[in-house]
Amino acid sequence: MITVTTHTGWFSRLGSSVAGVVFGLLLLAGCVWALSWNEGRAVNTERSLKEGKGDVISVPSAQVNPANEGRLIHTTGELVIAEPLKDADFAIQAQGVRLVREAEMFQWVEDTKKETRTKLGGGEETVTVYDYRQAWQDDAVDSTQFRQQEGHHNPPMPVEDRTISAPRGTMGAFTVGDNVMAKMADEQAVPITEAQQADIQQAVGSGRQVTVTANQIWFGDPAAPKVGDVRIRYTVVPAGQISVVGAQTGNGFAPYQTKASDALLMVNRGAVTAAEMFKQAEDANRAMTWAIRVAGIIGLMIGFGLVMGPIGVLADFIPFLGALARLGTAIIGFVLAILVGFITIAIAWFAVRPVLSIILLVVAGVVTAGFIVLGRKKDRARAAAAPEPAPAEAG
Repeated sequence: MITVTTHTGWFSRLGSSVAGVVFGLLLLAGCVWALSWNEGRAVNTERSLKEGKGDVISVPSAQVNPANEGRLIHTTGELVIAEPLKDADFAIQAQGVRLVREAEMFQWVEDTKKETRTKLGGGEETVTVYDYRQAWQDDAVDSTQFRQQEGHHNPPMPVEDRTISAPRGTMGAFTVGDNVMAKMADEQAVPITEAQQADIQQAVGSGRQVTVTANQIWFGDPAAPKVGDVRIRYTVVPAGQISVVGAQTGNGFAPYQTKASDALLMVNRGAVTAAEMFKQAEDANRAMTWAIRVAGIIGLMIGFGLVMGPIGVLADFIPFLGALARLGTAIIGFVLAILVGFITIAIAWFAVRPVLSIILLVVAGVVTAGFIVLGRKKDRARAAAAPEPAPAEAG
């Protein structure tokens, strides 16, 4: 563990905060664009799903009807993958859609903890504590970037992650391509037993000793890992029964281009009706829309905070005034973010949902008016509390 203390002068901080204003303005512009784009995307997806629900027909997977060429179809059946998936590097194979190899290496990890204090005169003192520990990591940690490199060296990672995918499968009379199988998830662990150790060792070669335990392949001692040791596990996405909504293309599936702009290709596990699949897609669209809205408004808050950052730095000349200034700018930034976010969303929706747009604009107006009224009440209260000036004495 090492501790490093750095000092930043007031003028330097002020210059950095002014540079932050530029980034803040760019962030504000980006968030406004993202919120506008998100509303347009949500509308197009909603219209596309509505169009798809009206066009889709359900067909059996046992036969392909040429009359449905290019139409949006829904079908359910058992996905079959003819050949097992193999990772020759470690003599591992499994039956399924996708075989995933995940490797971890025992490495040094640097943890940092910072504490910043504002000093009288507006400068800052930052105390950084660097601590080091050993842990399993799935990505290589570059120890050359450590503050204290001596005694904390990580070797290169000898094994990389790998994904092996089936090129195609069949579902009744239909051929299922990778465009459909790529949408399948629900990975399951691939069992690896000690009985496979000899085959794995032969695939790896005599350069490194292999140990198999707890469904994992180890380079090193599982009971006492050392820096540079590696452990490997596998997961597989199984085949099984699936339901597909897409355009019938030959004896396969392709995205169905709607007039509303989106291309529809949906895959669910199990026997799922077309109505249920569209309902899930609509729910996912709403969830994504709200997630981007929340992220956009948070981004606006950060952007306004950066734009008003120099105010806090200027006030930091006397530390407690800086804290008060930051509290005030944080409140103002929150209000402005809500207002700008609501107004942006309202404008984006105006062409398709004018009632919702008007409601959002009214809410934004009420919030603005509320803060104006609150500010005037505070001004009157301060004026009432101020002592009256003493009357002038007669001459």
